[in-house]
Amino acid sequence: MPDVNATLSDLVIAYLDTQRLGRLATVDRHGAPQNNPVGFRYNPELGTVDIGGRNMGASRKYRNLADNPHVAFVVDDIASVQPWRVRCVEIRGRAETLLDQPAQIPGFTSEIIRIHPERVISFGLDPA
Repeated sequence: MPDVNATLSDLVIAYLDTQRLGRLATVDRHGAPQNNPVGFRYNPELGTVDIGGRNMGASRKYRNLADNPHVAFVVDDIASVQPWRVRCVEIRGRAETLLDQPAQIPGFTSEIIRIHPERVISFGLDPA
């Protein structure tokens, strides 16, 4: 059964810390969805997920947030195929666009998307 919370649990944070790539879903001003792979990091000071990238400020996902700040962000992988074990975290929430932030890694620009979790769904994270 999925675990549903409004905050990131220690188990979710530990899992996110092992991953580097997720998928961010946004919606444009015409209501069309867009889903993109993105680099991210958990921000422990704010309890948010910060998404960076190359030319982030010029990206469609960044611009979409001006009209609709609601997002869904998914990180998942297959931990085992024998037995079959999928791990997944979905974070739904409100995102904000920020300028002049420290680049997460060399080559990333100073714009980021910051996700404030409102609903967190996870499964398969507990090794037991």
